[in-house]
Amino acid sequence: MAPRHDIAHLAHVELYTPDVEASVRFFTDFLGLRVNGEADGSVYLRAWDEYQHHTVTLTERAKPGIARTHLRAASPEALERLVKRIDAAGSGIGWTDGETGFGPTYLFTDPDGHEIGVYYETEWFEATDTRPSLKNQAEAYPGRGVGVRRLDHLNYLGRHPESNRDFVRDVLGAMITEQIVLDSGEIAASWSTFTNKGYDLVYTKDALGLTGRLHHIAFATDTRADILRACDIALEQGVHIETGPHKHAIQQTFFLYVYEPGGNRIELCNAAARLVLAPDWKTVDWTETERKKGQAWGLKTIESFHTYGTPMPD
Repeated sequence: MAPRHDIAHLAHVELYTPDVEASVRFFTDFLGLRVNGEADGSVYLRAWDEYQHHTVTLTERAKPGIARTHLRAASPEALERLVKRIDAAGSGIGWTDGETGFGPTYLFTDPDGHEIGVYYETEWFEATDTRPSLKNQAEAYPGRGVGVRRLDHLNYLGRHPESNRDFVRDVLGAMITEQIVLDSGEIAASWSTFTNKGYDLVYTKDALGLTGRLHHIAFATDTRADILRACDIALEQGVHIETGPHKHAIQQTFFLYVYEPGGNRIELCNAAARLVLAPDWKTVDWTETERKKGQAWGLKTIESFHTYGTPMPD
């Protein structure tokens, strides 16, 4: 397996939305992110405890979906190693100057066609009018909306989760923490991490057999109570709640799923104190029968959770 910590963490996502203004209002008024610039029709946003210039970019397109994901390398040397392994796997696209806040970025695709960039050089955020009282915090708590702390994880839809699982493990150095194994032996979904969290990237089998789509992006809250309060805020702001609050059996995450106005699914998540600290962690396999039991408390998973992703076909 490739060195696990050549990737420092999931760093940034760019989302397409057919209504940038409405999506920005959702990310700021509901989630509590702040705008930190815009360029060429794209808007940059960040959560209050994120150290980089921004972690979310919203770009206008006719249909919602995932444009690009960025991963930060652990060092310049780690970036070099990653590029060599990506090239050897035949997945490389090439170098780009990177968008605002990021240095030279190497672009590539996973086996399912999702575009990903890896970089090391980054612009650290420096608060001015939102300076925090505590110097070890990126900026002041916003006191608005849910007040999510950070971008947490990303769930792709893919035609072949197993190929993507092997790629992030063997090329990018991820640890596979949990997976769903069907009775046929097929891998229906996998959860992988570059850090001590339970997961950073997830691949779920696309029910429509399509490639390159998004299931959801997720933001971490400090407590479960934040997610319960988010339900009330969603009610007041007219945000569509798809499902939750529940607790996942897989990864034990307490969750709420909503749709932002552009159509992308957003998760609010709280994994409490659960971390994967063992360097020799053994992948947890969930059987088809176990998965059919639903969530941790036996609740039936809503049908759209299995079928809806962005973009949806015409």
